[in-house]
Amino acid sequence: MASKRHTIPGSEKQPLPGAKPVAPVRPDERIEVTLRLRPKTAPPKAFAAAAVADDRHPSQRKYLSREEYAAVKGADPQDIAKVGEFAQAHGLVVVESNAARRSVVLSGDAKALCDAFSVGLEEFEHDGGTYRGRTGPISVPADLAAVVEGVFGLDDRPQADPHFQRYEEFRGLKPRAASSFTPPALAKLYDFPTGLDGSGQCIGIIELGGGYRPKDLKAYFSGLGLATPKVKAVLVDHARNRPTNANSADAEVMLDIEVAAAVAPKALIVVYFAPNTNQGFLDAITTAVHDSVNKPSVISISWGSAEPNWTGQGMTQFDQAFEAAAAMGVTICCAAGDNGSADGLTDGKVHVDFPASSPNALGCGGTKLVAADADTIGSEVVWNEGTSSATGGGVSGFFALPSYQKNAHVPAIAGGGGQKGRGVPDVAGNADPATGYEVRVDGQSFVIGGTSAVAPLWAGLIALMNQKLGQPVGFLNPLLYGSLSGQGLLNDITSGNNGSYAAKSGWDPCTGWGSPNGAKLLQALAG
Repeated sequence: MASKRHTIPGSEKQPLPGAKPVAPVRPDERIEVTLRLRPKTAPPKAFAAAAVADDRHPSQRKYLSREEYAAVKGADPQDIAKVGEFAQAHGLVVVESNAARRSVVLSGDAKALCDAFSVGLEEFEHDGGTYRGRTGPISVPADLAAVVEGVFGLDDRPQADPHFQRYEEFRGLKPRAASSFTPPALAKLYDFPTGLDGSGQCIGIIELGGGYRPKDLKAYFSGLGLATPKVKAVLVDHARNRPTNANSADAEVMLDIEVAAAVAPKALIVVYFAPNTNQGFLDAITTAVHDSVNKPSVISISWGSAEPNWTGQGMTQFDQAFEAAAAMGVTICCAAGDNGSADGLTDGKVHVDFPASSPNALGCGGTKLVAADADTIGSEVVWNEGTSSATGGGVSGFFALPSYQKNAHVPAIAGGGGQKGRGVPDVAGNADPATGYEVRVDGQSFVIGGTSAVAPLWAGLIALMNQKLGQPVGFLNPLLYGSLSGQGLLNDITSGNNGSYAAKSGWDPCTGWGSPNGAKLLQALAG
């Protein structure tokens, strides 16, 4: 009699649109998968010390260290041992186990993994190439039902897109935008606090492809009159720092580094490279959040995809990783997407981008900024140059309305029959390629926009504020929607739309609370 099985909730998967199976995966193909395990049940007093979704100012918050968090909320050694027994019984090898990250990596051939998780793996063809995929759910033996919360890596389809746009793609082949900015120039317009340089801070950046060349960074920062920042690569799941050409994901990597480091030039920049799969993305995030060597206090993520492109187990585990970050005082900044209220899907419905839609992330939307002069913003409206070049934003169809948004007047999903959920984004910044960022990629100069630039811009500002305050600001959302709301600490964007949603006074699902007024925000957080 076959042993009873437990289906992992939210693990169901469908082929990519238009994808067709062409052949079974070779039985001897070697595959690595990451299992996410349940956290320990922490004693209430031990975990109560961490301020996660509260409205207290940074000086009043008590964060857990990475070591403390692992001790009270990491995976239980007995659960890790159970997974080891399961692996041995199915001819799999434990490659790595990490209690803090609640992750166990198993390796085996395709046949053994299919038997272990009751899945079928096939090679699929689609317009973008091929991938190893599965359909339906994943299951584990019943005795692991309460232990294993997610399994990632059986399917290796591309999971996310970089949220950047080069100016030339949307404005013809002109040499530069009519009104572009260096990151320091934008920081000046947004009144970022002066006399700070990010010293003592670490900014983590998640990248799912591409790479950087140190000589490009040296040339770029020399042109800005700044010292070359210290940049480190951390390699996850066998990824590499592999720059190729300016038409690749290198543009995303360089944009992220150059914006964050130009704002906070003395901060350590750590780039976590991982494959563009759900496994790689999740492993990069948990590696960065629990990195006890580099200890990033803020993490910038400029990759994402519409919520329907994700599994429920994926969104749940990402959100749990972000919740862990909040408990440790780490701010997560996520780009809100570049394809308006539909977020790139053509089903006639509205969608928000994940991971920006996580209730534990600071979702970063986009504006179009025109300067009156070097010190003054002339106008700032919602970025919208058409459905393929507009800020993401809207209402989550997966995450419920978080408690901190209860008074933000988040609307129901447009055309969604009254369904309400997490409103996206929380904040915004300049993102229109026509008023974009001057960057250097693979020896060439470009103007690049997209909400990809807004996440590292906010990450740089947060690094400056962390430096000044002497401790992390941590999870900003409860403060932005609570005691700091209505104080004019952000530039309220009241004009424009992203398709189905329009800007208005106060919070809106295009630009959140607005673009930064750095000095005012810092002063309020120090109060």
